[in-house]
Amino acid sequence: MFATPQLRFSLRDNILPLLTTKRVFTRAVIEELLWFIKGDTNGKHLTEKGIHIWDGNCSREYLDKIGLSHRKEGDLGPVYGFQWRHFGADYVDCDTDYTGKGVDQLQEVIDKIKNSPNDRRIILSAWNPADLKKMALPPCHMFCQFYVSNPTPDSHTRRLSCLLYQRSCDIGLGVPFNIASYAILTRMIAHVTGCSPGEFIHTMGDAHIYIDHIEALKIQIEREPRVFPHLEFRREINNIDDFKYEDFIITDYEPHPQIKMKMSV
Repeated sequence: MFATPQLRFSLRDNILPLLTTKRVFTRAVIEELLWFIKGDTNGKHLTEKGIHIWDGNCSREYLDKIGLSHRKEGDLGPVYGFQWRHFGADYVDCDTDYTGKGVDQLQEVIDKIKNSPNDRRIILSAWNPADLKKMALPPCHMFCQFYVSNPTPDSHTRRLSCLLYQRSCDIGLGVPFNIASYAILTRMIAHVTGCSPGEFIHTMGDAHIYIDHIEALKIQIEREPRVFPHLEFRREINNIDDFKYEDFIITDYEPHPQIKMKMSV
């Protein structure tokens, strides 16, 4: 299905739009997001933490199959984090130090929110046509725009919202993960810029269900959704690079049991 109705989630009052009709592996959501923020492109670094969401795309067999046999196992190429932190830099491999190279889009987003909040170009893009063939997987969640609203009578601080465009949307596995990830990213950026959380808006392009997910989703849609949990941060943080997994506190998460689905590679 193409261009499904837009989804909108309030992030006010520390609400986290985390799926409740099945349990979401929240540690994986957060650790992957921190991995993006570091600009890391080595999938092995997630595997070592017991997070296997990138294993299929960075295996020796897969890299050989897509013509990236010169890359070592684990090297995903210039994927999300590289584009966020080093857009336009020449990608060599996952071990190269890219400090100061390319455009640090994420830091530019933060600087604009702080210094030019009315800017209509507060953009974070993972879609770089020049690098697509170098990637183990082109970006699915590819482009987001941040918006800062002015203070209102019910909010004495500016509110930060995020609009995500996702070109390829795996309804069974990927979409719930991506919604949580960008909602958390928005909260993190709001935290370091002194904004209050506003909304997360999700626009989907090609939304699809894999055949081997159908039976699991039939079970899931019979379940009654529950109240969203809440997200708080353990300490005051001023730099986006200083967040650690231990800083995230998710409370009131009482989902239905896990439903296993196989990731398509």
